[in-house]
Amino acid sequence: MFLSDIDIKKCVEDGSIIIKPFDEKKLQLASYDVTLGNEFEVTDRYNTTAIDPVNKIFPKTRRIEIADGEEFVLHPGETVLGKQKEFIGVDHKHLMLLSGKSSLARAGLVVHNTAMLFNPGHHFYPTFELLNTNCVPIILRPGMEVAQLLFAQLTSESSKKYLGKDGVGRYDSENSNHFSEAKKK
Repeated sequence: MFLSDIDIKKCVEDGSIIIKPFDEKKLQLASYDVTLGNEFEVTDRYNTTAIDPVNKIFPKTRRIEIADGEEFVLHPGETVLGKQKEFIGVDHKHLMLLSGKSSLARAGLVVHNTAMLFNPGHHFYPTFELLNTNCVPIILRPGMEVAQLLFAQLTSESSKKYLGKDGVGRYDSENSNHFSEAKKK
């Protein structure tokens, strides 16, 4: 069962859903709009000869931080990782789904390739898998609304727990460096 705006707000108030900061203006009929943060992880294409996941060879990357008010240019065909500005989480009776904004999708911006499901018990700053499918660059700015979260209530609490050392998930406000967990070679 997906949650309505009324249910999302109630869950934020009772703590079963965490959205920090929470802005009621971003609450839609059955979703919550989320914004792009200041951090991007880009592939260093000149130092990456190939990606071979089976052999744990991942792209060499570099982190770029953009100040509020500045812009990041996403070139055609380019994929970068970008951090969400809001810290989010759910208890073990809810899950979250990430969805792009249709207006930006029509401009060629994809915000996730496959990572759209956030498990029960997950608390973190999500990573967007930003892809420009257009033939011209797309300007991205910190704070712009790029996606929306949908929340669903499970029929029962999950039997397995998505836990880290803090008991609320593998990522938290201190441990959000999850752009590439595998070693970069």
